[in-house]
This record gives sequence, C-alpha cells and structure tokens, in this order.
Amino acid sequence: MPERQDIWYMDKYVMSAEEKAYLKAYDLSKYDRPSVTADIAVFAVREEQNGKSGETGQDENYRKDPVRELKILLVKRGSYPYKDFWALPGGFSMKHESSHQTALRELQEETGVRDAYLRPFGVFSKPGRDPRGWIISHGYLALIDGNGYRLHAGTDAWEAAWFTMEIKSSELTRKTEDGETKVENRHELKLYQAQRELTLSAKVREKKIFSGLHGTAEYEIEESGGLAFDHAQIILNAWQNLQREAEKEGRIVFDLMPESFTLNQLQRAFEMVLGRELLTANFRRKIAPMVIETQEETCGAGHRPAKLYRRNPEEFFL
Repeated sequence: MPERQDIWYMDKYVMSAEEKAYLKAYDLSKYDRPSVTADIAVFAVREEQNGKSGETGQDENYRKDPVRELKILLVKRGSYPYKDFWALPGGFSMKHESSHQTALRELQEETGVRDAYLRPFGVFSKPGRDPRGWIISHGYLALIDGNGYRLHAGTDAWEAAWFTMEIKSSELTRKTEDGETKVENRHELKLYQAQRELTLSAKVREKKIFSGLHGTAEYEIEESGGLAFDHAQIILNAWQNLQREAEKEGRIVFDLMPESFTLNQLQRAFEMVLGRELLTANFRRKIAPMVIETQEETCGAGHRPAKLYRRNPEEFFL
C-alpha cells in the first residue's frame, strides 16, 4: 500500500501542506477556553479495632475480627474558595499532562497515595460549578488497600482524613408518558468521622429520563453539607459507578483488598460495596475462579486461623 501524506498511517498522523497552513492561521483566542481539573474519589476498606483493652492490657474482643468499614478520602481545603470545607483530592492540569497524569500527581501530592487503581468515571461541566470561573473537572475513581497508606496533606489541603460513608436513596416521582419515563430520586449522603464527632450531610436530587433503551440524568445539589463545589454529586456518581462495576463483574472490588486476604474479608468487601448481605456458598462458588489459595494462614488472632488467598492473574490480565 502506498504511503499517503494526508491520512492516518499506522500509528503516526502526517499532516498535509494544506493542513499545516490552516493550523498556522488558526486563531484559538477567538474561543473562550476552560481550565481543566481532576477530582479523585478514593475508596478503601479500613480496619477499626472493635474492643477496649482491659486491666491486663489484652483486648477484651481479641477473638473477634477488626471491624471493617468502607471509607472515602476527603481533604480539608486550606485556601479559598471554600476554605475549611471538605473536598475530594484533586487539582488543575498542567500543559504537559494528560488528565490521568494530573489525577496521579494530585493524589500523591495531597495524600501520599501512590499506585492506586485509577480510572475515569465522569466529566463535570455544569456552568457555575466553580466560583473561580469556567472549570471542567474529570472525575476519577481510585481504590486502594486502606491499611497500606499513612496519609499526609499537601499545600492546598492542610488535612486529609478518611470518612465512613452512607447513602440512602428514595424515589420521589415516576411518570410515563408518550413512551418516555421520568424518574426523580433523592440521595442523602452522610459522611462521618467518629474520632472528630464530625458529620457531613448532603442531599442530591437526581432526574432521569428514559426514552426507549437509553437514559439521561441530571443532578441538583439541594444541600452541600460542608462539601466544597459540586463534590456531593461527584461522590454520589463515583459510588454509583463503583456499585455498577461490582454488580457487573466484581473484579473492581479486589482493588480494595491487600495482596493476601481471607474469603470472609473479600465477601465483606463485596457486601459493603453492594449494600447487601451475600449467601456465603453462592459467593464462594462465583468467586472461585478469581482467587488462588496460598499456603499461608492468618495468625495472631484469638480464633482459628483462616486460609489466605490472592487474586488469580489469569482472570484479571486477559
């Protein structure tokens, strides 16, 4: 095949002379340009000890597993706008960066978190979402082993902390007319830190329109509850995305786990993400191809040791 100068050829695009002349004369300043940011919703399963030490110094509940909770990472803003409000970690993209690179950099700079599972889940561009001007945010979902990191805050966030999260959803209205269905839901977000006796409560209204097999959704923040910008909506959308992926295949939940884990720990992680209890026998049968039994067992607990497993690479890296 002869090589052409004006088409995509293999992995390299070669411009024609006409296109080069067009771009040289192109005036990008005619158009308003937004700034671009990345905001990262970081989820983790973290262990909390569920007992108090007695006079002997031994934990009264030493026979029990630590309490595991699904948490989201927030940073307390140290500068305006929204100074002293809580927000997702994130920041502005630099010229030499892709949006993904921005998310990785900001996550490391603001929290110290490295090598997290990270992927985009949405673009947030509603006019007026940021009082500084026209700013479009790329939302990223990140999952980490919550006990494998010690957080620190950077220059833009003078405090980083894990919050336990609960979301309660209720349907407000449902109407079908002329083949179109309109549904309105309200989502109540509660994020709390027991140590600080701090609770952030937000409400987001979701308006869905279904026509045929396709649907669209719009969101309105009714109460921000101490969360900056439109981060109440971003948190909600990240949570919805995580649940959909867990329901669809389940592989995403493994990124909340350490390298080795018990099947009970894995099942509990699935239950926290899905928001419901699972039948153990059914869960283990479904998950069996995804795990490999190791020769190791749990130790140091007051109860019978449990076998440790790891993810099966053949099921994850196809």
